[in-house]
Amino acid sequence: MAFNHYAKIKQILSEEPGGWVIRLVREPTKAKNFRGDTVEFPHYYRIYDADGQPIKYCKFQQIDLFAKTMGISVESLPVED
Repeated sequence: MAFNHYAKIKQILSEEPGGWVIRLVREPTKAKNFRGDTVEFPHYYRIYDADGQPIKYCKFQQIDLFAKTMGISVESLPVED
């Protein structure tokens, strides 16, 4: 079974106390897809805890995949620009 980074984030957040937020970081980033191809993105998202500290491993590029994995709509996510 292939590693699913979004599922790992979901597991991490299930153990995290409430109050976390997602921040949009407008810096280019790259990620490998399941085929091993490198894909470039103009931005990424990072999740911070209630104290404003980044949560380890909680960085991702595709908000729609994150929302789908979490089982909620994109509009329901606590995103800060």
